[in-house]
Amino acid sequence: MMTFLSSCNSQTAKMNEIETILSKQIEKNKTPSVQYLIFNKDSIIYQFSRGFADIKNKKKVNENTTYNAYSVTKTFTALAILQLAEQGKIDIEQPVINYLPEFPYQSEITIRQLLNHSSGIPNPIPLSWIHLADEHKSFNRNIFFNQILTKNNKTKSKPNEKYAYSNLGYVLLGQLIEKISKISYEEFIHSNILQPLGIENGEMDFTIAETNQHAKGYHKKYSFSNAILGFMIDKSKFVDTTEGKWNSFNNLYVNGISYGGLIGTSDVFVKYIQELLKPNCKLITDEYKKILFTENLTNQGKPTGMCLSWFSGQLYGNQYFAHAGGGGGYYCEIRVYPDKGIGSVIMFNRTGMTDERFLDKLDKYALNE
Repeated sequence: MMTFLSSCNSQTAKMNEIETILSKQIEKNKTPSVQYLIFNKDSIIYQFSRGFADIKNKKKVNENTTYNAYSVTKTFTALAILQLAEQGKIDIEQPVINYLPEFPYQSEITIRQLLNHSSGIPNPIPLSWIHLADEHKSFNRNIFFNQILTKNNKTKSKPNEKYAYSNLGYVLLGQLIEKISKISYEEFIHSNILQPLGIENGEMDFTIAETNQHAKGYHKKYSFSNAILGFMIDKSKFVDTTEGKWNSFNNLYVNGISYGGLIGTSDVFVKYIQELLKPNCKLITDEYKKILFTENLTNQGKPTGMCLSWFSGQLYGNQYFAHAGGGGGYYCEIRVYPDKGIGSVIMFNRTGMTDERFLDKLDKYALNE
């Protein structure tokens, strides 16, 4: 078990630093709530949980509070693809069109290139690709994305010419999972990732299992991004009441579950990363885990900073793999430090638009630097 810090005094000091940073996020109205955990494969090293899941009703967050995880979902999609590859059902080096005959882009684009965002497939701004929770039963994602793919059927670059993030690439990977497995994407993730981890539907799902446990999503009322939000979504439909300095969102789902549909607690992401930290984990063999966390190089041999769905980076010389998830009302990050044997998770119920690398501010205290 890793010791958080080398002495009691330094441990207290560094815990206080983390608490100060995160408390200021709430006190300065940068988020209604935040949950942060850093851990090794066996236990929690440090945990912070504070703020409101519901400002109006003064409902505080707790370990059962769920958040929309948005693009962090992509790491589950990539893992599912590698599980199918490990079973010999697909070959990620093969062209996508070999498995999806209706694939609308160049026939030479491979599954690997979808996974590492080097396919050249465009990435229209996805903020408007949402629907209310009340509309979910009647929503047909295949009809919706057939229209989107038809409108965006030209690639922006040649395969593996460069890194270029694409949500549409992960829509297609979701369709590929369904085509090969012959079950829905949701069923595959439940059966092959969530159930082996002992995760119940109420802890993580693609819909809100318990509305009274779900954090409301918020957007800063007086902000530039709020001013332009009306050009991207129907605010009269998706934005609810004003609560102090925040506008609240009605419960919503993204249209493409395989690029951003997961909804869960911070503890579930801890369980997920803890399993990935273990040798011979339940989810994937070490051989395929190495493939998952290998950085892609372009055709010219240039590093892209992207593995198979996981971004690669360094913090004070420590290699990490990470992914962020952001959109209307929520922002989160997950991270793995394989050499240190630790991982971290942070979740906010406020809008996030970019990869903020917020964990850089916090994880340094656990790296004994």
